[in-house]
Amino acid sequence: MSKKILISDDATFMRAQLRGILIENQFAVYEATNGQEAIEKYEAYNPDLVFMDIIMPVMDGIAATKAIRANHPDAVIVMCTSMGQQSMIIESVKAGAKDFIVKPFQPQRVLDCIKKLVA
Repeated sequence: MSKKILISDDATFMRAQLRGILIENQFAVYEATNGQEAIEKYEAYNPDLVFMDIIMPVMDGIAATKAIRANHPDAVIVMCTSMGQQSMIIESVKAGAKDFIVKPFQPQRVLDCIKKLVA
């Protein structure tokens, strides 16, 4: 059975780019457009891994990570960051993120991250 991955990003292009990499590699993919929706989709689908954007409307990725990990301490969340957001990466790790990847997404880095965390 393929691993389930939730992508939470408010940018349609970024979700599409990541979705393409994941589907090409046989992952089941779910999507959310903000942190609140990510929490709801996490509850609905119980994904093996979440790729979480940091800056989103409604609820940011750090707050969503804290909320998901409060109810699911074993949740595997990887923050997706743009260059120049290093201070937010530290805050993300404190919130419970297991790793981070930098946009634009490099397919091999995405796959290596998944393999390392949910192999």
